[in-house]
Amino acid sequence: MTNKHYEVLVIGGGISGAALFYELAKYTDVKSVALLEKYESLATLNSKGTSNSQTIHCGDIETNYTVEKAKSVKRTAKMVEKYCLQYNYQDKFMFAHQKMAIGVGDEEVAYMRNRYEDFKELFPYLEVFEKEKLKEIEPKLVFDENGNERPESIVGVGVESGEWSTVDFGKMADSLVENTQKIDGVVTDVFFNAQVTSIKQDGKIHVVEAAGQTYTADFVVVNAGAHSLYLAHRMGHGTDYGCLPMAGSFYVTTKKILNGKVYMVQHPKLPFAALHGDPDILLNGFTRFGPTALALPKLERYHGNATVIDFFRTLRFDTNIVKIFWDLLSDWDIFKYISRNFMFEVPYINKRLFVKDARKIVPSLQLEDIEYADGFGGVRPQVLDKKNQKLMLGEASVNPGTGIIFNMTPSPGATSCLGNAERDVKLVCAYLGKKFNQEKFDKDLIE
Repeated sequence: MTNKHYEVLVIGGGISGAALFYELAKYTDVKSVALLEKYESLATLNSKGTSNSQTIHCGDIETNYTVEKAKSVKRTAKMVEKYCLQYNYQDKFMFAHQKMAIGVGDEEVAYMRNRYEDFKELFPYLEVFEKEKLKEIEPKLVFDENGNERPESIVGVGVESGEWSTVDFGKMADSLVENTQKIDGVVTDVFFNAQVTSIKQDGKIHVVEAAGQTYTADFVVVNAGAHSLYLAHRMGHGTDYGCLPMAGSFYVTTKKILNGKVYMVQHPKLPFAALHGDPDILLNGFTRFGPTALALPKLERYHGNATVIDFFRTLRFDTNIVKIFWDLLSDWDIFKYISRNFMFEVPYINKRLFVKDARKIVPSLQLEDIEYADGFGGVRPQVLDKKNQKLMLGEASVNPGTGIIFNMTPSPGATSCLGNAERDVKLVCAYLGKKFNQEKFDKDLIE
């Protein structure tokens, strides 16, 4: 057993943990920070390029965002762009693609036109793409397999070029840690294969046990996906919350179909992304459709059944959970959505059902054009608020005020990584009496 003490310990080496690790070392006077990662490398779970849509979610084409939420997300999205441009990562793991949200049918078309009016001041580059323009820039949205125009009305709102839209967040996580370890005058240790088994408080110090090693820290931030709440519960924190892991699956095309990102109007009752098509930067730009949304009784998707027990411990099943599930399933729209997404995982049926839905984007799509993307998709921790008996939308944190924070970051957690890190860095500095260099931060990532 060894004892390693740090001023700050970050648990979790995904994009959120890597961003916090970077900001603590670069923009504060913290002199020692360590990162503990459960697996053999960074970003093996939800930050991995195959586990998410690789999208910089800035609120321009995400139709479930209010103007206020879009303003907030736009700020953090610009941080991702500024970071990548600062280190010349453009066209390496950050790319610009055409992108748009489409409305299909008179009701959705009217909605998209109204949304454009509401959002055009915040996003001056947005354009309205009428059907004739769509024929030119994204013809697969208009024509069926016989070359006939789709009968429904359709409109797109987006941008043809010039906006950064796509990031491999796994590679970005690697770069954040690599750049952190180049900073002089700060201890920046990284420990792999360091699964945390225990966190205990000893006075003002936290004692962390991981893979047979003991680490101590003045402050701990847990950015461990669905396991953040699991670790919080083990310390007696956040017990008013439960975790419902939602798994997203994807289908990939066998050829290039779309020229850019195409999103659909999202159902206002659902916290999950509507079906969309993205040019996958790991698959030579072939289109990836998804995600589906399936409640999964495990905290990690592709690591066997080792986290099934962790799921039940983190769900903390009781009458409050029953009430939340009952309210969700009593809504016919939500019940249909959940049932259909379950069928998307059933062999033989899944592909045929999915093609029908995806034809709302690409009317000409055929069964042979797509295949189930084995190994793609991750698990997003949707937080259940037991006190108020409702499903929480967006990110959640447990901060007992004792020098430890537990973060759960479903989408757009990757896009918000640097902004969320800024929030936590300020909390760390306030607690430890450290200084945050806001001027330098703003110059690098805001201005």
